[in-house]
Amino acid sequence: MRLDRAFFARPAPLVARQLLGQRLVHLDGGVRRAARVVETEAYHGPLDRASHAFRGPTPRAGIMFGGAGVAYVYVIYGNHGCLNVITGEPGEPSAVLLRAAEPLTGCLHSTRGPGNLCRALAIGLERHNGLDLGGATLFFERDDRPAGRVVVTPRVNVASAGPRWAARRWRFLLAGSDWISGPDRRRHSSRSSSRSRR
Repeated sequence: MRLDRAFFARPAPLVARQLLGQRLVHLDGGVRRAARVVETEAYHGPLDRASHAFRGPTPRAGIMFGGAGVAYVYVIYGNHGCLNVITGEPGEPSAVLLRAAEPLTGCLHSTRGPGNLCRALAIGLERHNGLDLGGATLFFERDDRPAGRVVVTPRVNVASAGPRWAARRWRFLLAGSDWISGPDRRRHSSRSSSRSRR
């Protein structure tokens, strides 16, 4: 069963947490590319200084002011796409960045890190920015298995937003996943967990 628009039309931190364990699917021509989400970050509301929407509906961030359940893809370092899901109510810009996932099928690359995830699933700015995530090409499938223990931390690389916003604990990850990104990846991986039990 696919996640519908109502799932995304809620506050970004809640959506970010509940996306953990769900399957992101891209039907790329005749190829199914899929990965299970293991790490997300929330960017919530117009006052969030770490959000692209903080400066208003710019040409890049204007999509965040629209309706929920839409893909927001932007490019970093010139050629790496990053996939976000628009959340919340129209006019209140919020989104969830997909930071990492566990590869399931058809992946072309490592799925650890937002740029790698887009590359692995062949998701890009030109083809997928603004795409309805309830459509036939890019969507989420509900995975009813228990997601696992959730670890909550501050977001990554947002120090320029100032201490108040950099400290927001809006990064969510599945403890024990070997696909987590970021500087604390080894601390939360299954390999680290097994070493700590010895």
